[in-house]
Amino acid sequence: MSLPTLLSQHIVRRPQRIALLQHIADQGSITRAAKSAGLSYKAAWDAIDELNNLAQKPLVERSVGGKGGGGARLSSEGERVLRLYQKLQALQAQVLEAAEEASDLDLLGRLMLRTSARNQLHGKVKAIEAQGRNDLIRLELAEGLILDAQITHNSTLRLALEPGSEVVALIKAGWLDVLPIETPATPGHNDLTGIIEEILDAEDGPSEVRITLPNGHTLCALAEPLDLRTRGLSVNRAVRVQFAASNVLLGTQL
Repeated sequence: MSLPTLLSQHIVRRPQRIALLQHIADQGSITRAAKSAGLSYKAAWDAIDELNNLAQKPLVERSVGGKGGGGARLSSEGERVLRLYQKLQALQAQVLEAAEEASDLDLLGRLMLRTSARNQLHGKVKAIEAQGRNDLIRLELAEGLILDAQITHNSTLRLALEPGSEVVALIKAGWLDVLPIETPATPGHNDLTGIIEEILDAEDGPSEVRITLPNGHTLCALAEPLDLRTRGLSVNRAVRVQFAASNVLLGTQL
């Protein structure tokens, strides 16, 4: 089975995040792996969430632990990706030697896409439904999870979208509404269920809520601490995550 295209691009342009997999394999703990890699605990989990969301299957499997983080290990898919990364390291010197001048590498870097959206989910176009000047793009994520995006028809043409096209769905954390599991679904909105894995409080401003979906992907949402308490939302609670289809941005490879 080949790697998803978007994960392959990520390995090339952000190898330092893939290198974190080696630290996890060596340390067996996110806390120790983050320290070994020179990252904060939060930065390490951000990297893991992004990798898991871009892969077809989670690369890192976690276990419940005490204060400071639990244990973690690579899945069989994670071990496979790490082997590929090690091969990439062996080829890196040859690639650098092949560059005609240093500016070549800077040019390649500028051509790679980076986004401020915290949530980046890999999927394939399942169906396209015309809605006036807009199109409703139905995406199938890993394990059959469904997500809808609403974009203009011109955007559909510009991205050359058709059933089977690989895309990445971009969703800003502030666009997600985290609700009790018993909350009715809002018509016309995406409605996903998951488990709150972690709540990271900030000194001032909203808390960061990490939610694990049934397919192993992780969503990051922002919520005011008072709203979380009022709704009775805490770690290990089942929740609904709702957001408008118009708040899902789509990207494709060049």
